Amino acid sequence: MADHGFWSYAQRDPEVLALVDPDERKWTRGEILTECNKLVHGLRELGLTHGDVVAINAINCAEYYIVALACTQAGWYLTPINWHLAAPEVSYILKDCGAKAFIGHERVADICIKAADDCNFDSKARFAIGLVAGFRPFAELTAAHSADLPGDRSAGAVMNYTSGTTGNPKGVKRALPPTDIEPDVIAGFYGMFLSMFGIQPEDGNVHICGSPLYHTAVLMHSSSALHFGHPVVLMDKWSPEDMLRRIDTYRCTTSHMVPTQFNRLLALPEDVREKYDCSSTRTMIHAAAPCPPEIKRRMLDWWGDSIYEYYAATEGGGTIVTPEEWRKFPGTVGKAWPTAEIRIFDDDENPVATGERGTVYILLGETTSFEYRGDSGKTKKNRLETDDGKTFFTVGDIGYLNEEGFLFLCDRKIDMIISGGANIYPAEIENVLATHPKIVDAAVFGIPNDDWGEEVKAVIELAEGNQPSAETTDEIMTFCLDNLAKFKCPKSIDYTTEMPRDPNGKLYKRRLRDPYWEGRDRGI
Repeated sequence: MADHGFWSYAQRDPEVLALVDPDERKWTRGEILTECNKLVHGLRELGLTHGDVVAINAINCAEYYIVALACTQAGWYLTPINWHLAAPEVSYILKDCGAKAFIGHERVADICIKAADDCNFDSKARFAIGLVAGFRPFAELTAAHSADLPGDRSAGAVMNYTSGTTGNPKGVKRALPPTDIEPDVIAGFYGMFLSMFGIQPEDGNVHICGSPLYHTAVLMHSSSALHFGHPVVLMDKWSPEDMLRRIDTYRCTTSHMVPTQFNRLLALPEDVREKYDCSSTRTMIHAAAPCPPEIKRRMLDWWGDSIYEYYAATEGGGTIVTPEEWRKFPGTVGKAWPTAEIRIFDDDENPVATGERGTVYILLGETTSFEYRGDSGKTKKNRLETDDGKTFFTVGDIGYLNEEGFLFLCDRKIDMIISGGANIYPAEIENVLATHPKIVDAAVFGIPNDDWGEEVKAVIELAEGNQPSAETTDEIMTFCLDNLAKFKCPKSIDYTTEMPRDPNGKLYKRRLRDPYWEGRDRGI
């Protein structure tokens, strides 16, 4: 396994391409390794020791990987911060994670300054990629230091913060590996996650990353690519045509994507799509949000059987489905991957029969053991002890298993609509709306109804060239009646010019739903 860590590859073949950054500057393995090693020496001089935390609030850039690789060979936790957050939210994470160094990017300079000032962050431990007032240049951590591989190397880890549905975000913290295990060994196992999708070390693979690196899966997949010797093509501001151009130019084979990106790619005019050769794609993995079956089917028809899917959480564990399996069981998110296990329980924590819907629980094994930093109550609340001595956790999704053990997700429990005693799953309705040619995005949720408890509301983003009108609403309502049971159809439709999604495709449904529930209790 030690042969497959980035540091091993970089020492053996330093001239090989490692990274094409967003400006399309090409970095060799040796160049990345040099900066990574210098950074370890610089942060150690600052006083960081094993188990300390480095926080980063930055856009996608080469420095992001340099920081991540430094942390994971020096025994530190890396805490990526969503650069779209407001200053108070960033300040909260800085304080909660106990960061000993804070690295900010000039594009979010004002946020970084306000956040650091708010929590009285040590002025000597603030560093800037670019220019940020009151922050020391990032180069001060590297310029004067040795490029030699540091001594006393030990594996670090990433401590991501979950967005959650209520309250402040929580850090998902795992114990660091023993200090006598080389980081390269851990990195090799880290990269082995890719092998579950059939991805092998080197093997001509090129990974394209178009989503924000602050997201757990995006950083993990692209870092794993580096640890498997694959060059990474990194994008900053994702756009559908630019992704196609880079896939064509660099013959990209793998990626981690979200269904929203599929929607945007398919919305391109056919003549634009045909300009670019995507035949190099082998394993384009997607997750993070439900993918309407029709959208996935169209992507498979376009890119061939290179669209893989998985279901997992920051907290660990999950399922995988190959293109062939998905064609056999459309809509599934797959079977439990090796060492994982999926079970379905009702609200009283009793197992349900095959095919019955309930809350999805994932086995908490040795490799997925975690705690929510500073919140033992939340850690315990989301766990379930079974009669056979196993521990499972849930993130609140509703689903069922078929006879072959394939998992189908219905929705999140908090999003389920209860109308007149009937359970209605918004994702089912959203999947239907996604197939309408005039709709590019849709969100469905429950709003108050004095007679029925809740009624179905849809918020729709129309495709370019279409405008909201009574005629459009009537057309969509009729379309729903033709494809859904009447009780599932929206009772009303609102329109938006841009759905509130983060760059990784996650829909902030509460922003749409909560105004209707002010002063009321949904009881879920």
